[in-house]
Amino acid sequence: MWVVASAAARAADFPTLFKERVKSVVAVEFFTESELDRRPTVTNAFVVDTNGTLVLPSGVIDGRVQPSQLKDFRVYLPGKPATEFARAVYLGQDPLSGWHFVRVEEKLRAQLTPVTAFAATSPAVAEPAMADDYWGIGLRRKDEDFMPYFLSGKISNVQSLPERTAVALAEVAAPGLPVFNKEGALAGIAVGGFGSTYLQFSRNERGSPLMLMNAEESRVFQLTGDVLPWMSRSPARINGRPIAWLGAYGLQPMDPDVAAFLKLGNQSGCVVSEVLADSPAQAAGMKDRDIIVAVDGLPVPRFTPDQVAVSYIERTILKRNPGDKFTLTVLRGSERVELVATLADQPKLQREAERKYFEKLGVTVREFVYGDGVLRRIKPADQHGVIVNFVKNNSPVGTAGLRPEDWVLEVDGVEVKTYVEAVARLAAIEEDATRADFVLLTSRKNATAVLRVKLK
Repeated sequence: MWVVASAAARAADFPTLFKERVKSVVAVEFFTESELDRRPTVTNAFVVDTNGTLVLPSGVIDGRVQPSQLKDFRVYLPGKPATEFARAVYLGQDPLSGWHFVRVEEKLRAQLTPVTAFAATSPAVAEPAMADDYWGIGLRRKDEDFMPYFLSGKISNVQSLPERTAVALAEVAAPGLPVFNKEGALAGIAVGGFGSTYLQFSRNERGSPLMLMNAEESRVFQLTGDVLPWMSRSPARINGRPIAWLGAYGLQPMDPDVAAFLKLGNQSGCVVSEVLADSPAQAAGMKDRDIIVAVDGLPVPRFTPDQVAVSYIERTILKRNPGDKFTLTVLRGSERVELVATLADQPKLQREAERKYFEKLGVTVREFVYGDGVLRRIKPADQHGVIVNFVKNNSPVGTAGLRPEDWVLEVDGVEVKTYVEAVARLAAIEEDATRADFVLLTSRKNATAVLRVKLK
């Protein structure tokens, strides 16, 4: 028989349970600064420890945004006047869960309760059964002082996606906030992005598919047993590193009919589209079209939908650290091959790339990173130049036809081999008040173009 701290004995006293558990959730507002504006974002968060560490859902921050662009984090207590808030600092994103971690200033911490205080002490909360009741918290909008409200629903089914995930018949919590069982034990964390498909009829159309998604409430939550370990993964560095990397690119789930033909039984596998250059996968001897069927001797489980197998492999890698060795079992034709791979730290990501905005020219360029070479199928030895990150409307470069994600190879007929060289040449052009124009050699979708940029 498991027990829960605090008000578990008063399971029927939902007002008391609700009041205590609201202390584990907050609303968070922050601003993303770009070249031209400052955009606010408001999201939900839950508390994970007594140090004021908060967790934000993965999708609230664009993966291309640099941490330095995230400004002015504000934390609001549910139901308190929105004019009252505490400051917080961004800690980084955990690569495994995708969660973003922030830490609120000390003055608010005494009013918060970690959601882990409501986790079962022993053993873990039992997996939800069909028709079991679960409940959680929703938060109104900022103009309503983030007033908390009660949500509940009965369980419809539970499946692996690849974390054990429950689906309820009604919304049970706001995305990113905790879900509890009827005794008040932490059952999981609600996730967004799930919708229901309907058919829309009109006089002119006989029925077109339409997906409706509730952005403020969720019927789906990942179970505590899988996500509780994630709550202690607050990044040591703001860039989230270290990030384990294998370099098996473009994984695709194996078709169930192919699995049956290969007599794999009730398991799945992932087909490797490409083995990346200079990667641990290449060093281990992996080949394009290899099928990963086991990791450290454990078969890849069969998932529904099939695509979940890809997430399972990716999660398995991200749970490890650079330098870790592990065994991959792959099918290569009819042969079963054992590979030993040593993971590396992932090459620099786009959000980590250096970048600079040239206001007069109307463009931001960033350094060429490993992922840019993968997308453009450029070998590491041939990577040079810079990537266009932003183009201002009606600017000189915009009028000339430059677009975001263009690859700049030359500036005024001179090849730019590094980011530093490109920035230096563009800076000289911007600072030269007598310049009437200049020329860029660019590449877009493997087609090169010469653009004449008029400055006057």
